[in-house]
Amino acid sequence: MRQLGSWLGHAGVGFVRACVVAGVSMLVPAVWAAAVALGIWWGATNPWSWVAPLVLVFVGTLALSRPVCRIVRHLVARWTGTVIPAGYQEAGPVTRMSTGYWWNGYSYERTKHDALLDQKWRVRWRDPANWRDLRFTALVPFTAGVVACLPPAGVAAAVLGLGHPDPAARAAGALGLVVAIATAPYAWRPVEPVAVRFLRATPAMELADRVDELTAQRADTTVAQAAEIRRIERDLHDGAQARLVALGLSLATAEKLMETDPDQAKALLREARAGAATSVTELRELVKGINPPVLNERGLVDAVRTLALDSPLETTVAADLRPRLDPPIESAMYFGIAELLTNAIKHARATRARISIAEDGTAIVVHVEDDGRGGAGARPGGGLEGLRRRLAVFDGTLEITSPPGGPTRATMAVPCESL
Repeated sequence: MRQLGSWLGHAGVGFVRACVVAGVSMLVPAVWAAAVALGIWWGATNPWSWVAPLVLVFVGTLALSRPVCRIVRHLVARWTGTVIPAGYQEAGPVTRMSTGYWWNGYSYERTKHDALLDQKWRVRWRDPANWRDLRFTALVPFTAGVVACLPPAGVAAAVLGLGHPDPAARAAGALGLVVAIATAPYAWRPVEPVAVRFLRATPAMELADRVDELTAQRADTTVAQAAEIRRIERDLHDGAQARLVALGLSLATAEKLMETDPDQAKALLREARAGAATSVTELRELVKGINPPVLNERGLVDAVRTLALDSPLETTVAADLRPRLDPPIESAMYFGIAELLTNAIKHARATRARISIAEDGTAIVVHVEDDGRGGAGARPGGGLEGLRRRLAVFDGTLEITSPPGGPTRATMAVPCESL
């Protein structure tokens, strides 16, 4: 009895899904059918009756192709967990020039609105994904759409046939009911392989996206390097350099006073020694900001444990990482953890944090969780967005889960072939 109830439940869910797939996949053929009906209706009185149906087919197919593909991707992701990247071209930034005109990557416009509108339509019509979407909308009705129509067609046959007095019609209705029940749990499933096969990004689209991503990463790296050089120059100029200049002056003065005022010379030498010690400390801190010595000498895990000890948060570290990683990856993960802890202290008002470092066979995965007030998210130009783009250099990812009220959980993952 329990198995029968389970089967009926699967059949009911499958029937609803099959109806949804059939409705979505048959939207474009419905437009074609309406165009044919319009042509037949006008054909008897108007010699130009073929123009309107042709325009309807062209405009309707173009207008519905992308929405149909978006709906199919959403349904496949929700029902099966298979995420199919859209692969659509993204519009670039719109920049105002010194002349007052707006540059959108294609042309100059007088207003920002005109520049955005022109850019939108240029990107929309030049996107190679348009041909992929048109191909899918032409194929899906005759593949997944036909199969998905079996359950609703069987129910329609059952309703019409069982209510008819003719025995043959009743037999056809009973057969339709059997077909509907038997195919309901499975009729919607062909939409997944069809969508994966025909809606995924083409190699040319993937290559274009990769080029755009690498271009953005190169720009980020250039900006980050320039900012780091300016920071080092500023720290050297304001800190160690000034102290070393003062140290030289103190030593020169002590040299002159050595014979006339030995006590004053000794005092200057003591001050110079203290200044030298301070300069060494500042230089060590500066080097630590570039790359902590413990990270270079002992690896990511010990460097993170040292970072946790210095943090004002009550931080626990759980690590299961045997091999040493490549230095650039260790540096990116270390400063990523440091960024997340800093955000927890400054913005989330957290009191405790937990760090987990592990390997899952193909990647290094780091979880950072705090008990702060939540609401964190990657915003354009923010620290988390910068961290996400730094990880993208290594094909890494950053996922943030931070509901209002907390807790905040961040997951960094970087693929590592050496594992």
